[in-house]
Amino acid sequence: MPSLRPPIEIQLKRLAHGTGLPAPAYATAHAAGMDVVSAEDVTIPTGGRHAVATGFAMAIPQGYEIQVRPRSGLALKHGISLPNTPGTIDADYRGELKIILINHGDQPFVVARGDRIAQVVAAPVQMATFAGVEELDDTARGT
Repeated sequence: MPSLRPPIEIQLKRLAHGTGLPAPAYATAHAAGMDVVSAEDVTIPTGGRHAVATGFAMAIPQGYEIQVRPRSGLALKHGISLPNTPGTIDADYRGELKIILINHGDQPFVVARGDRIAQVVAAPVQMATFAGVEELDDTARGT
């Protein structure tokens, strides 16, 4: 069995309206994503979207990003997703993490403070450059 990478440290700053809420956390020992909860009460109308406050900001280490992903249970049961999934939080962003939720369901969706609304995954970033060429190499798939 391959060994797991050691965890990275992400600094978390709790904002005033996030007092008393849990920090993002893994729900199980083998979960890939950490659950994030809402710091506000809001109702998202059918077809509507809202940037839901989480009550915290972070300092992500250089060379990493945070990917924001929908919760499958909210998608299946209520049609709630993220319009830009996965969302990317860059290492140099220091503002509040807000989760953009969209309601694809057939009923308004109520988000209560403390509800789990999304999950975040820490991921390494591979930087790249582009090199202009006249021709690309051939592959079995081709164009």
